[in-house]
Amino acid sequence: MKKLTPVIIVEAIEPCLPFWAPLGFNTTASVPEGDRLGFSMLASGEVEIMYQTVESVKKDAAGVIALPSRTNLFIEVDSLDEVVPALKGAEITIPVRDTFYGSREIGVRAPCGTQVTFAEFKR
Repeated sequence: MKKLTPVIIVEAIEPCLPFWAPLGFNTTASVPEGDRLGFSMLASGEVEIMYQTVESVKKDAAGVIALPSRTNLFIEVDSLDEVVPALKGAEITIPVRDTFYGSREIGVRAPCGTQVTFAEFKR
């Protein structure tokens, strides 16, 4: 295995994109679906996230992908202190904490409902 890229299935992609920009993500590919986006790929360094709309999934992979789908992203970062300011305005679901498994982390809910946990592991 070389890489894992989650595909997050949402009703609308457009509200999701602004959450990722302050964290250094850029849109690397988009596919329209009518007058909206049907698919978008975002990247920051080697980390990629893909969004696809429910409508697009129904047309593209009906019967293959079970809807509704739930996604929880866990992203390892070098410095949690650099990430926290970029989360201003996001709904905090897990306040900054030290975990039993050796990370310092924070959890937020992205505008599309996805739970995102950012974790810095002690070296």
